[in-house]
Amino acid sequence: MATWFNKQSRLVQIILLLIPFVNWVVEILVRWSAFLKTKSILTLIFAILVTFFGLAIGWVDVIWCLLFKHMIFAKA
Repeated sequence: MATWFNKQSRLVQIILLLIPFVNWVVEILVRWSAFLKTKSILTLIFAILVTFFGLAIGWVDVIWCLLFKHMIFAKA
């Protein structure tokens, strides 16, 4: 899922992250798939945080995606 998200155009990424409930679902799927791919402790921490506080981190990821075309610590 992380690879699929990163292959999308920036417009699609931003639209997915702007819609509140969709944002949370996309964040969870991308974060956990990035963790399964990388097995990084930092990616695990962000996956757990997003699971419980996804809406707040999602707004930060919107800005991060605008700048770097991937989510924070989810460039799998």
